[in-house]
Amino acid sequence: MTTSEASRVTPTTDEGRAISTLTIAFSGDPVARWFLSDAGAYLTYWPQFVSALAGNAFAAGTADSIGDCGGVALWLPPDVGSDDEAIAAIAAEAVPEPDQEEVFSVLGQMGEYHPTERHWYLPLMGVDVPKEGGGLGSALLRHAAERCDRDGLPAYLEATNPRNKRLYAAHGFEELGVIQAGGSPPIWPMLRKPR
Repeated sequence: MTTSEASRVTPTTDEGRAISTLTIAFSGDPVARWFLSDAGAYLTYWPQFVSALAGNAFAAGTADSIGDCGGVALWLPPDVGSDDEAIAAIAAEAVPEPDQEEVFSVLGQMGEYHPTERHWYLPLMGVDVPKEGGGLGSALLRHAAERCDRDGLPAYLEATNPRNKRLYAAHGFEELGVIQAGGSPPIWPMLRKPR
């Protein structure tokens, strides 16, 4: 990572702006929109889901931002997790009952792939649509990789679309398998070993 890139990635405490960026970034994501296919449900429940899945990054000081929240990566450090009870409650409320079995199956598989060793976890990373293609995602990943390497710890994430899977692979993440249930789009759990 260049010095200028490193200086552009900073922690953010502006939870509202970061979640807004992630809401826009994931509005066309195959998994997010399978989970919340109705536009109104997506706009209502996705910000709550982001908070439950990755909101602890703000308190931990590991919510990374670049380009004035144009790109955001919410990293959970070792020993900091998601709010699994809130995730389950949101899914139970937001997802129509006939679809809940598949959604909860996907969530269960995500838990099975999650590493048990100490690691950094990237639940969500996104770039605002007008800023896509400008290298913000790569800069966020290089910044995080440096932190993981410094700590001597692996990094774990779930890629939810093929384009992002390629980006993560280019930054050293290796596919561990495929998460899928019924009609869900595939999710690729990926791990990057420290260097």
